[in-house]
Amino acid sequence: MRELIVLGTASQVPTRTRNHNGYLLRWDGEGLLFDPGEGTQRQMIHAGVAASSITRICLTHVHGDHCFGLPGVLARMAVDGADHPVHLHYPAAGEEVVRALVALAGPGVDVRLVPHGSAGEVAPGLTVVPLRHRIAAFGYRLVEPDGRTLVPEQLAAVGLSGPAVGRLQREGRVDGVRLEDVSVPRRGQRFALVMDTAVCAGAEELADGADLLVTESTFADEDADLAEAYLHLTAGQAGGLAGHGGAGTLVLTHFSARYPDITHLAAQARARAGQARVVAAADLDRFVLPPRRPPSAPPRRTP
Repeated sequence: MRELIVLGTASQVPTRTRNHNGYLLRWDGEGLLFDPGEGTQRQMIHAGVAASSITRICLTHVHGDHCFGLPGVLARMAVDGADHPVHLHYPAAGEEVVRALVALAGPGVDVRLVPHGSAGEVAPGLTVVPLRHRIAAFGYRLVEPDGRTLVPEQLAAVGLSGPAVGRLQREGRVDGVRLEDVSVPRRGQRFALVMDTAVCAGAEELADGADLLVTESTFADEDADLAEAYLHLTAGQAGGLAGHGGAGTLVLTHFSARYPDITHLAAQARARAGQARVVAAADLDRFVLPPRRPPSAPPRRTP
């Protein structure tokens, strides 16, 4: 199962309908929780998500709306008896804040601190890229290795079936038949998360080729001066990232409380998003990424 669960969509100030940030990505056997703001533990209950499913927690930066829910999440994992290590990724500049938040949670979870101070891979397939915000901030990108998709007609033509097909996938060659003879290249799926930032090279790098791109959209285009002052994105700028990068689906989030209706934010993003599907997320939305999906089928939003 590959699925994004949106736990909160508010920026600095939560509203009656928007919790602070929180994004849980189920990716095969891992559960990656991004930016748990206040109330994340309760939102997980509403979403029917067990805290024990979390294997990694990834902070883009240490502003409160992106990390003040961390102690509660860790405490809940301890109560639930999570017995696996939890890797906590965060900007090294936020070390003091992160250690204080972890200490508040108390013992009971094997938390492995994994600070980063520059771009690069922080776990298999998971990379960080610096963004442009008022404090040190990084976006995250998760990439599945490229592979190959078997073609049934080509397998039949060479007489391969049953266990021999499994051997071919594992070993690359069976009875003189090579894997590339009976398959076509399959591009690995790509997920990217871009939170608090102004437009920058890092945000563009993260968005490039993303199948599912989650991007802050704090301000409307008409408030571009505020976006620049506080180093955030407008909806149009978020759409531009998706359009320029050829993203498949753009999920907008991190909305300012000044916009009770975000319909126009989605429209502004859509105007610059090219071929990308644009969705303004609501709390508890889910986006399913079927493994090995064809490029023409974007991630679907589920009720």
